[in-house]
Amino acid sequence: MTRLPLVVQSDLTLLLEVDNPLFEEARDALVGFAELVKSPEHIHTYRLSNLSIWNAVASGLTPDAMLQRLKQYSQYPVPPEVETFIADQGLRYGRLVLRVAPDGDGLWLTGADPTLLTLIASHKTVVPYLGPSLAPGFRIAPEMRGLLKQALTKIGWPVADQAGFRSGAPLTLALRTMTRTGHPLSLRDYQLQAARAFWGDGQSMHGHGIVVLPCGAGKTLVGLGVMHRAQTHTLILTTSLAALHQWRDEILDKTSLTEDDIAEYSAQKKEIGPVTLTTYQLLSHRTQGRFVHFSALDAHDWGLIIYDEVHLLPAPVFRLTASLQARRRLGLTATLIREDGRADEVFALIGPKRFDMAWKQLEAQGWIASAACHEIRVKLAQVHRERYASAEDSERIRIAAENPAKFPVVEALVAEHATDHVLVIGQYLGQLEELSKRLQAPLITGKTPPKERERLYAAFREGAIRVLVVSKVANFAIDLPDANVAIQVSGSFGSRQEEAQRLGRILRPKSHGQSATFYTIVSVETREQDFSQKRQLFLCEQGYRYDVAHADADGQPLERPLPPIIPFPQVVPEGHA
Repeated sequence: MTRLPLVVQSDLTLLLEVDNPLFEEARDALVGFAELVKSPEHIHTYRLSNLSIWNAVASGLTPDAMLQRLKQYSQYPVPPEVETFIADQGLRYGRLVLRVAPDGDGLWLTGADPTLLTLIASHKTVVPYLGPSLAPGFRIAPEMRGLLKQALTKIGWPVADQAGFRSGAPLTLALRTMTRTGHPLSLRDYQLQAARAFWGDGQSMHGHGIVVLPCGAGKTLVGLGVMHRAQTHTLILTTSLAALHQWRDEILDKTSLTEDDIAEYSAQKKEIGPVTLTTYQLLSHRTQGRFVHFSALDAHDWGLIIYDEVHLLPAPVFRLTASLQARRRLGLTATLIREDGRADEVFALIGPKRFDMAWKQLEAQGWIASAACHEIRVKLAQVHRERYASAEDSERIRIAAENPAKFPVVEALVAEHATDHVLVIGQYLGQLEELSKRLQAPLITGKTPPKERERLYAAFREGAIRVLVVSKVANFAIDLPDANVAIQVSGSFGSRQEEAQRLGRILRPKSHGQSATFYTIVSVETREQDFSQKRQLFLCEQGYRYDVAHADADGQPLERPLPPIIPFPQVVPEGHA
């Protein structure tokens, strides 16, 4: 009889045995309601949290179903503390409900439990947002809707917002059956499911929330599907001018809208139309303490707001979003991870997770490319080891990231992938400039003018450029469908979402069914190696595994008798002699 792979502990951690035949099945069962904490070679550790349970309940998973999954795979009885936690947190979401007041004057915070209503009315962080008593509950001023939801989430009582939304100015929009570029068009089943899950009944229960899909799975098409259902003026918030232009091109290519229907509100243009595209940076820009551009955009009668890459929402946009609760709000992202710990605010202000699909499930269906992930650990030369040992902690991070021994490894990998489309991605400008010279490849950074960026991206797509060296500006919302190799030379500390986004640059399905290859190069026995392990957590949760290889301080493979993991440079898994 096969041993079950899971150990459920009373401290809300879950230990999952990787080498168990039921590992993948159990992992997929946990993903919907547990967060991956760490993932060494043999045992992965998950954790249950209030937010993971609330999101699961909002997506339709019941507490009983969560417990059943734990019991199905657990070697031992599920501790009563875990059963109690899941039951308690599962019942918290939706105990408080926000509705339109019965007399139509503002909103109404209500619930079936009078004791709970009394409890929150005594909480000092909630009191400022409560209006007069409206039994059972309280009248709420519409402008307090978002702030109240934030406050209630912070104290552990997330409210189910059923107060409905403005219809917005009408806009007739149809999805094409054939794109302008001559390709047949229809939404995939999971894209239709995602749009339906967000929309719900179109009245009050849904219409706000997050759709989570990996890069390359067509989140933009989900957005267009929601726009088609809404038939209303739409504001789309993006991460950059390049992403803004990609959204515009997709809308023109795949819907009946014309250029006259689409406006750009950017540093270059200040236009507002039926569909308006802007950036987070511009929206949160302040002049003399005022969000001047937000005021101009907020005055329009939007029925739908789309937040692209919602996990990147800047702090000022959280505050602005608190006043946008009467509009339908769709967040699109590949991962709900926020390194700043503000995932609860995304939950409160944009909405709960409405749809999620495992990366490996989409890979198995052929909607995203399969990918092999490799970590190559490079030694520091003695002179750099001495600098590292005596440096301050912040300087150590940079010394490890800019290890010169990485250069010959990158050159070798680029030579090995001579017929592929390669992205070399890093954090530090000096390192990237040196790589650009060595590889004789164009460099794109934050200083590259938008027109030049788009020219280089276009040349890469067309095959005129085979290798691009890019900074973190290419992490998000850049459509490079033929990129099939990514080499990461440095990153943002232990950022899990950055790792996921960088792998996502190469996951779009390839015309010839090619797989993708992701390399991350780290300095061994440094903080960078620790950061790398943290960065990989989310992708490990999605089913990816990293082979580990080694190179010496000259960037050359270590002398090992075993076959290499990758053809060039010759390297082997850690721990073999």
